[in-house]
Amino acid sequence: MVFILAVLVQLVYLVMFLIALRKKQAPVDHFVHPVSVIVCAHDEAHNLRELIPLLLAQDHPQFEVIIVNDRSNDDTYDLLQQLVKTDTRLRMVNVDHLPDRMHGKKYGITLGIRAARYENMLLTDADCRPNTGQWISTMSSRFSADTDFILGYSPYKKYPGLLNLFIRFETLLAGLQYIAFARLGMPYMGVGRNLAYRKSMFLRVKGFTDLLPLVGGDDDLLVNRYAQPDNTDTSLGAEALVYSEPKKSWREFFQQKVRHLKAGQHYRFKHRMVLGLFTLTQAAVWFTGIALLFSAEEWIYALSALLLRSLVISMTTALSARRFGQTFEAWTVPFLDILFVFYYLSTGWVALVSKKVPWKS
Repeated sequence: MVFILAVLVQLVYLVMFLIALRKKQAPVDHFVHPVSVIVCAHDEAHNLRELIPLLLAQDHPQFEVIIVNDRSNDDTYDLLQQLVKTDTRLRMVNVDHLPDRMHGKKYGITLGIRAARYENMLLTDADCRPNTGQWISTMSSRFSADTDFILGYSPYKKYPGLLNLFIRFETLLAGLQYIAFARLGMPYMGVGRNLAYRKSMFLRVKGFTDLLPLVGGDDDLLVNRYAQPDNTDTSLGAEALVYSEPKKSWREFFQQKVRHLKAGQHYRFKHRMVLGLFTLTQAAVWFTGIALLFSAEEWIYALSALLLRSLVISMTTALSARRFGQTFEAWTVPFLDILFVFYYLSTGWVALVSKKVPWKS
């Protein structure tokens, strides 16, 4: 009974995700919105040398790029000092000290937003790369009079190896959930690698004031606190993508996900329940299903249900990747799905019992 119920719940979620991704959006706003692109950088000179030219080459008539140099120890400051002289659209905000009770990225973003000339903010990270020259225009075109948040998707670059494959799967599954739920009227998170919001909204809610005691939360918790069905939109497709560099070791990836799950403990109760039910039934499908495979009477039914769910989640993954503007190896999904269960249980437990989690800056 537990197995059948878990499979049914999973199928409901997956079909609901597909319906959400196929849902038609309102027409884009063809008004050209001036945009301030904000990037926080801590010891990122090597990345900024690649990113800044890509940002300045964006095909958008009115924008600026603000790089927040967050107490860097490398040559980030000298690099920016040189580059700002070559293009008036490029500006630097320098952070040489961190106030008490402030985390580096929250403080850097706050200073960047306060320095911004324009109302519409578009955020990304130094190790990210826009997929096309239309990124700014595509993301900002979703702004309307009532829109405060635009959620974009940011996949990781493809490299050989199991770790990279799993990172891309985990990111795609997470993206599928937060994009789908936002399109269904329940926005609960966004990623700072590809996220837009209004300066006036940020200042009105006093920025990260309520999030100061928490490590992280400069993106997903801000969205979780203040995004509503009527003030949030999504921007999908290849032109809206921003690719990011994945972690190169399981240890680094594990630490990164523990930080994310730690922040997730502060989501609204209803969001934790909805997301928890998906993960709980995902684990129940495999644990109870594999146990039933060893039953003399019920193994054929268990196998059929497992195959059905594997087919649906593989199809959902492939279609969502295509909707986001990328591709994914759908044939690997059943194996990655099993691996995901063990990964989530281990990282979830560590996030639950950890008192402190490390942060880059």
